[in-house]
Amino acid sequence: MSDGVLRLFSALSGWVYTAAWSLSFYPQPLLNYGRKSTSGTTIDFPFLNSLGFLAYLISNCAFYFSPLIRAQYAHRNNGLTPTVQPNDIAFAAHALLLSLVTVTQYVPSVWGFHVSSTRPSRAILGIALGSVLAVALVALRVSFAGGGSGPGGAADWCALDVVYAVSYVKLVVTLVKFTPQVVANYRNKSTRGWSIWQILLDVTGGVLSVAQQCADSYLQRDWSGLTGNPVKLALGNVSMVYDSIFIWQHYVLYRGSSSRKTGEEEGLLGRRED
Repeated sequence: MSDGVLRLFSALSGWVYTAAWSLSFYPQPLLNYGRKSTSGTTIDFPFLNSLGFLAYLISNCAFYFSPLIRAQYAHRNNGLTPTVQPNDIAFAAHALLLSLVTVTQYVPSVWGFHVSSTRPSRAILGIALGSVLAVALVALRVSFAGGGSGPGGAADWCALDVVYAVSYVKLVVTLVKFTPQVVANYRNKSTRGWSIWQILLDVTGGVLSVAQQCADSYLQRDWSGLTGNPVKLALGNVSMVYDSIFIWQHYVLYRGSSSRKTGEEEGLLGRRED
C-alpha cells in the first residue's frame, strides 16, 4: 500500500472516527430526555467523562499548538512531532460539551427528570480528586527542576511531563468510567435505560482511532508515534474492551429483559440517594 493511500486512509479514518465518537454522545441524553428519567444509569459515567475530556482537550491543545511542548516532544522522540490531529481537538471539545449537558440531566431542578442519583459515588469522587492532585504534584516537581521553559532539558523533568500528567487523567478516567454502569447493569439484570447505540458508535470510533494511529506511525517509519502518545492508543483499546462487555450484556446476557427497579440503581460502591 502506497504512502499516498495511507495518508488518505489516515485522514478519512480520523474524521470518520471523530464523527462516530462525537455522535455516540447523543443517544444517551436523547434517551434520557425521551424517558424524562435517568433511571438505569449512573451519574458516575458522565461526571468522569467531563473530567476526562477536559484533560484530553487541554493535552491535545498543548501537543498541537504549543511550540515548547512540540519541541520537547521531538527531543524525546527522535525528532518526530506529536501525532495529535485537528480532529482530536474537535472531538475533545465536543465530547466535553455533551458530557456536561448529560451531567445536568441528573439535576432535577434543571430538567425535571426522575433521577437515579444526583452525585457521584465516593469512589469516583476520590479518583477525580486524586487525578487533580497528581497533576499538581507533577507541575510542582517540574517547577522545582526548572525544566519547564526550554526543549533542551526534555530528557529530565519539563513542561512536557505536566502535559503527559494531564493526558494520563483521561487514561485513568477511561480505565474506570464504564465500571459503575457495568455493575449497575449486573445488579439490575438489565440494560434498560442505557443506550446501546452509544456503544455501537463508540466501538466504531475505537477501531478507526487505533487504525489511524498505526497508519501515522508507519508513515513516519517509527512506532514511537504510538508509544509517544499512549493515551490516544489506550483510548481506542480500552473502550473496545468495555464496549464488548456492554454488547454482550445487551444482546446476550440480558437480552429481552427489563428491570422493574429502574429507579433504584446505584453506583459502583453504593451511593446515597439525594
